[in-house]
Amino acid sequence: MEKSRPLWDNPLQFVFACISYAVGLGNVWRFPYLCQMYGGGVASVVVSFFLSMYYNVINAWAFWYLFHSFQDPLPWAICPLNSNRTGYEEECEKTSSTQYFWYRQTLNISPSLEASGSVQWEQALCLTLAWLVVYLCILRGTASTGKVVYVTASLPYCVLIIYLIRGLTLHGAVNGLIYMFTPKLEQLLNPKAWISAATQIFFSLGLGFGSLIAFASYNEPSNNCQRHAIIVSLINSTTSIFASIVTFSIYGFKATFNYESCINKVILLLLNAFDLEEGSLTADNLNEMKDYLMATYPQEYAQLAPQIKNCSLEAELDTAVQGTGLAFIVYSEAIKNMEVPQLYSVLYFFMLLMLGIGSMLGNTAAILTPLTDSRAIASRFPKEVISGVVCFVNCIIGLIFTVEAGNYWFDIFNDYAATLSLLLIVLVETIAVCYIYGIRRFEKDLYTMIGCKPNWYWKIMWAFVSPLLIISLFIFYITDYILTGTLQYQAWDATQGQLVTKDYPGYALAVIGLLVASSTMCIPVGALVTFVRKRLKRERVATVA
Repeated sequence: MEKSRPLWDNPLQFVFACISYAVGLGNVWRFPYLCQMYGGGVASVVVSFFLSMYYNVINAWAFWYLFHSFQDPLPWAICPLNSNRTGYEEECEKTSSTQYFWYRQTLNISPSLEASGSVQWEQALCLTLAWLVVYLCILRGTASTGKVVYVTASLPYCVLIIYLIRGLTLHGAVNGLIYMFTPKLEQLLNPKAWISAATQIFFSLGLGFGSLIAFASYNEPSNNCQRHAIIVSLINSTTSIFASIVTFSIYGFKATFNYESCINKVILLLLNAFDLEEGSLTADNLNEMKDYLMATYPQEYAQLAPQIKNCSLEAELDTAVQGTGLAFIVYSEAIKNMEVPQLYSVLYFFMLLMLGIGSMLGNTAAILTPLTDSRAIASRFPKEVISGVVCFVNCIIGLIFTVEAGNYWFDIFNDYAATLSLLLIVLVETIAVCYIYGIRRFEKDLYTMIGCKPNWYWKIMWAFVSPLLIISLFIFYITDYILTGTLQYQAWDATQGQLVTKDYPGYALAVIGLLVASSTMCIPVGALVTFVRKRLKRERVATVA
């Protein structure tokens, strides 16, 4: 007797699972960055597998920062002493304490991709812990996942509300919000802005990964998928804007703090150098006094000029940061300057964990659902073993991201494992449903499920608008890739205390090519295999007849 398929306890669990998956780290660290910059099948499983390999490393980093959040002072608040204890570490003095903690004490990053280095055991242990947590959450399928998503979907909103209240009361928060809501109309003509916006939607909603399809497969046949699609989309987009308000209020505080610190350092330098009276130099009259001192003491001012920084609030706000830079450097820098920084640090990194784990539940569901639905596999191994093997394999492969050059490999997977392939997967899914399966048959299926047919808006979007937009984005992406030329990456130079641009080595370019090809080629290969099987079956039937 065939085992019955497990189902969600109630429709709300499905909605929470979709929200927990869709509302992830991209809403917190990618959408705000874009605001700052620009005002099916096997293929889906492969892309989800690639994503799972590196995505859980973010949770490992969140665990690492969470464990260090209980220290006083926070370890990224000040530079550590050198070995002689006569001063601070030279690398830290050339950069900042937050960047030093990230690049040196967390990643222990190598100077280039070629210098792979050894596995960092602290990060490896955090990665193992992250995968153990994911395994425990998916151990019993929907029975355990359905309970976990209540926490992973709702708790981040509680933390964001706390951060919103705190962020709006911070000095300089208004500067960040003004910057966020000031549009850059010229960017509407920039193809990269549209490509980035589309990629954000694909990543955020999880289109093309198969996770939403996997979650939906545990619903009752009469589930109102139309209503749930609208609810999840609206909540996802609203959360992106909400998280951006929180981020930019904190970002404005950080930028204002850095700007005023820069101004105070210049004032102190000029007061001491020219023996000026205390209070004669202020932020309001600094530019006028600089012009006066330059005209009155040209030689002395010329000697001092290299030490006088150009302080600009706009420049501080223009510093575009996304991904790990935003999550682990910018936020930690802002947190260290808050009152009771340990509290806000624990809240923030716990929220990151909830967002990351929620997304990982969707990623693993996209891999596990086809495996557990396979009679050949499910009949031989229990669900717990299949889940354990998937988590173990991903954890072992993920160790590559814990070596000294691991962050460079992380960027490769993050940038190329699921970008071009997602566009192609969703395009093929749309064409297959609308023009091969047929939009009328699909319309009847929906009528059977929800009791009403979709209106003209949905059919026009499915059949015409969506395919045209995806094809346009696909062309823009290929054109941009060709115009870019040699692919490059940002490497950490410890001697300068900053990132430098380097060309990818040949083997890295080969890996990039394999990442893109392995997911996109699944579609034509799968179609060819299906065509050959049906042709052979038809010939066998004809021979028998």
